[in-house]
Amino acid sequence: MSETAGENVEHYFSASPAGEFRTSEVAVTLAGQDFTVETSGGIFSPDHVDAGTEALLRTVDSPAQSGNLLDIGCGWGPIALSLALEAPEAQVYAVDVNERALELTRRNVARVGASNVHVSTPETVDPSLTFDTIWSNPPIRVGKDVLHGLMLHWLPRLNVDADAYLVVQKNLGADSLHRWLEAELPSNFSTIRVDSAKSFRVLRVRNRG
Repeated sequence: MSETAGENVEHYFSASPAGEFRTSEVAVTLAGQDFTVETSGGIFSPDHVDAGTEALLRTVDSPAQSGNLLDIGCGWGPIALSLALEAPEAQVYAVDVNERALELTRRNVARVGASNVHVSTPETVDPSLTFDTIWSNPPIRVGKDVLHGLMLHWLPRLNVDADAYLVVQKNLGADSLHRWLEAELPSNFSTIRVDSAKSFRVLRVRNRG
């Protein structure tokens, strides 16, 4: 996920963050409904739905109502939970490298009563799966090489006429990522900026077939 300068970024690099796994409850609104979720230190934005994710969720079109949906870098789960609540007949895949984040997402899936979410590390997702919607606040601070590898691993798995929406902070390279996606994705993919919300860009990647 994107984040502001100075925040702890250990969660990007460690599958098992240091420090005690002590959870707390946070009141949030997702897909127009109020919930209490569990969060913890050692993950991204443990105290609230971060501004970038809020910008993404305000901007995106409704997800596909069936098929496979994906959240890259799920954290404690706000995007994956929103996908599951908005598309209860679809299968939602929530991936992260941080085992603490995955455990919290599993707990929060149970809290909101979503039975259609699959929570796992990226390498355990069936490589043959393709996706009808991807929403992500990607981990910009992992560095360009890792970030670009993530994008090339997941985005080409969009089905024809399917969209991915990415939110990236302007001062963390949103415009350079936009240019890179246009240059490096297959020629049948298009990337446009659909919104600028405060300090964030929301990009839409479409497989035009």
